[in-house]
Amino acid sequence: MNILDRYILKKFLTTFVFVVAILVAIVLIITYSERNESFIKNDVPPSLILRYFLSYAPYIANLITPITVFIATVFVTSKLASHTEIIAILSGGVSYPRMLRPFFFGSVIIAIVSFFLTGWVIPNANKFRVAFEIRYFDKEFNYSERDVHLKVSPTKYAYVSSYNSQDDVAFRFTLEEIQEKEVLWKLSAREAKWDTTELGWRLSKWSLRSFESNSEQYNYENLRDTLIKINMTPADFGNTKSLEQTLTINELDDYIDELKMKGADNIAIYEIEKLVRYMSAFTAIILTFIGVILSSRKTRGGVGFQIALGFFIAFIYIILFIAAKSNAETGSMNPIVAIWLPNFAFSILGALLYRFVPK
Repeated sequence: MNILDRYILKKFLTTFVFVVAILVAIVLIITYSERNESFIKNDVPPSLILRYFLSYAPYIANLITPITVFIATVFVTSKLASHTEIIAILSGGVSYPRMLRPFFFGSVIIAIVSFFLTGWVIPNANKFRVAFEIRYFDKEFNYSERDVHLKVSPTKYAYVSSYNSQDDVAFRFTLEEIQEKEVLWKLSAREAKWDTTELGWRLSKWSLRSFESNSEQYNYENLRDTLIKINMTPADFGNTKSLEQTLTINELDDYIDELKMKGADNIAIYEIEKLVRYMSAFTAIILTFIGVILSSRKTRGGVGFQIALGFFIAFIYIILFIAAKSNAETGSMNPIVAIWLPNFAFSILGALLYRFVPK
């Protein structure tokens, strides 16, 4: 890496960090002013408020990375162009692709850091952030789903008519084992209450029916409670708001496998979250490439015009990403195609712009 590489790379990365810091500070100030009343109303300790904003800051920084990396690229490149530094670089025998190299190195550094943050650091911080928001900002949670079916093992299935999330009680509970399309036994109970000591479900007014060949055995117990332990906990009926944001990539893989085993119907949310984390790392590289091409030529509009153009294109990317993600969540598009569509479209745009840019 020569002097030119270090010069451009330093300008690019420092500008990116500065823009991120400024925007994050603005968002945190606005958030505090909006939620200060809730802090006072709920008598939240200052230490928890400070920890909340320390957890919130990296989440916001990663959220605005596509905009900030593009704006930083446009700002640095347009400043170099306005000072005729790019003309001097190209006139000195440096090719246009060679001039792109320090920007590429910078975008790769940002992409690697972003992937590490979104994969592990931010989800761990979000565990506290999301729990804090649920406790102090949201209304009391009540599980409202009806007729819930869960696969708790390869051959066992549980059914719950309704669930009381305040007392952790499942009403009209049924557990049955099915092998080769035949029901071996069926356990039914009027209710199943979670035992926090034994970490199992206590059944009241239960009945057990066993099926063997052409015979059937029936057992009914009205008084004595029975404890069973299965792969079903109150967490399966808990508040899953923003749960996907609190899981690391490894935890996402395990949770997706668990949901598939249980036959859940909300798997797409977590699969899309996983795809987004892998996709977002490449966004910085693509937008940096486009930003350099758009702003490497000196224009009459000056730096202000090019920065405004950078904002406009960045917002187009965000709108396209939001639309594609919505289509993936509703099932109208294949999740992989939908999530990667913005990067694919902007890669084509970058290739077209590169073809016609003066070199």
